[in-house]
Amino acid sequence: MVKLNKIYTRTGDKGTTALVSGPRREKYDLRVEAYGTVDETNSTIGTARLHTSDLPELDAMLFRIQNDLFDLGADLATPDTGEKLDYEPLRIIEAQATRLENEIDALNAHIAPLTSFVLPGGSSAATHLHLARTVARRAERLMVELSRQETVGTAALKYINRLSDFLFVAARSANDGGKSDVLWVPGKNR
Repeated sequence: MVKLNKIYTRTGDKGTTALVSGPRREKYDLRVEAYGTVDETNSTIGTARLHTSDLPELDAMLFRIQNDLFDLGADLATPDTGEKLDYEPLRIIEAQATRLENEIDALNAHIAPLTSFVLPGGSSAATHLHLARTVARRAERLMVELSRQETVGTAALKYINRLSDFLFVAARSANDGGKSDVLWVPGKNR
């Protein structure tokens, strides 16, 4: 159980932060950037949820995702160095990515196929979900870059990739099942 009594510790005042497993890293370290951007993704989803109360099924999915993103942050903040730890580290598992796939399919079943790319816009919920999608893509780019230097779980990489797909379909769903999507018109303003 997490228990936070004191919010500031002063241990990061010199520009480092501790990973869950103990070692300290620079605050600009790629691993810290990756889990920090996952946290940012979570915050943008929280903002989107301010506009999804009238979409209870979607809102419940987003709530589950917010919890998963804390799992993902914990996964990234506990590098797999191959060393035995005194505890079982929290890791994203395949079932979490599979759940996202199932939810994508469920939402997408009621949306007409695209005839053009979609511009971020439409309803407030959709606009915020598009923003969350772009932040999730940035988190994914950082995680992939990190995976080229250190171990990152394959389920974690799969999850973050599916998440941006989910957020795209969720935005279309929030746009009246795609009926209120704002479509790109190539060369319209030439």
